[in-house]
Amino acid sequence: MSRLRIYEDTRADAPLSTHTEHASIARELAAVGVRFEQWEASQAVVPGASQDEVVAAYRGDIDRLMREEGYQAVDVISLKPDHPDRAALRQKFLNEHTHSEDEVRFFVAGAGQFTLHIGGRVYEVLCESGDLIGVPDRTRHWFDMSESPYFVAIRLFTNKEGWVAEFTGDDIAGRFPRMPPHRSAEAA
Repeated sequence: MSRLRIYEDTRADAPLSTHTEHASIARELAAVGVRFEQWEASQAVVPGASQDEVVAAYRGDIDRLMREEGYQAVDVISLKPDHPDRAALRQKFLNEHTHSEDEVRFFVAGAGQFTLHIGGRVYEVLCESGDLIGVPDRTRHWFDMSESPYFVAIRLFTNKEGWVAEFTGDDIAGRFPRMPPHRSAEAA
């Protein structure tokens, strides 16, 4: 189940609020400029589907976002618990950082946790299958895929080559909860 927990950025021990209904999550995130949507496939996506098949299943929503936001490229990334570089890939984005363009991810399968640091609050967003999150450029955040990652995600870019993490040097990410292994990872 998708979930949003909102914390004061100085208190990782107790969330101010927790939201599990999609409309509530979307409303809370929209208030701080973050897009959160749910998409449905226009055709079945089977395990092991090619990148082209995955993109085709969500082509209507992808094209809509590309028109609305000017995204120029789309790809699909997939990670399973047995990936040999999973620990290094996880570590890469566990520290607070920003990007010079939006970070847009749609979870076709599995889950990932985006944690956003905005205006004295921390917004921990557990995204699962069917969820799209659009983190605006220059938003401080970090991403966790757990020690046992499992996800298939569509990524949209303005400039794929320009998508580089700029780390803030703040140690805040280490003070907040990490993502536990996702139940789908155990079955993968």
